[in-house]
Amino acid sequence: MICSRLSSVRRAQRIPQHRFQGGVGLIEVMIAVLVLSIGFLGVGALLAMSLSTNNSAMSRSLATVDSYTILDAMRADIANAQAGSYNGTVVANNCPSAGTTLASWQLNTWCTQLGHDLGADANTSGTVTCSKLGDCKITIQFDDSRAGVGGTDKQQVITRAIL
Repeated sequence: MICSRLSSVRRAQRIPQHRFQGGVGLIEVMIAVLVLSIGFLGVGALLAMSLSTNNSAMSRSLATVDSYTILDAMRADIANAQAGSYNGTVVANNCPSAGTTLASWQLNTWCTQLGHDLGADANTSGTVTCSKLGDCKITIQFDDSRAGVGGTDKQQVITRAIL
């Protein structure tokens, strides 16, 4: 009898009074997955916004390069530029014909380049205004509706130079 009491006391001592949780619970795993998925969605939105604004910056850079292109062409033909042969507006979806003069050929080439760089539609245009003294203003307008939040449909780049 003492032996049986002793074994039952030993069994009672083996059973812990308080059990502590071991390992990770399913609710903790679900919360961690939720936090990670929200973080990944934020990173994805950040990448999409950076691509959009990068495209807008590239378009503005190309418009600046295109304005320098026509200015260099006008410097090569300075007499006609000061006479007003380059003055006017070209629209990328309706470029003027490359006529027999250097000015008309360069305006046609510039208009085609604007359409290639910024989109050959009615929203892409270039305006040249040059005085007799060689003070010139180049205005390029293009569609920038993909600029993302805060972007405008029309973007305008103005370059002023003296020939």
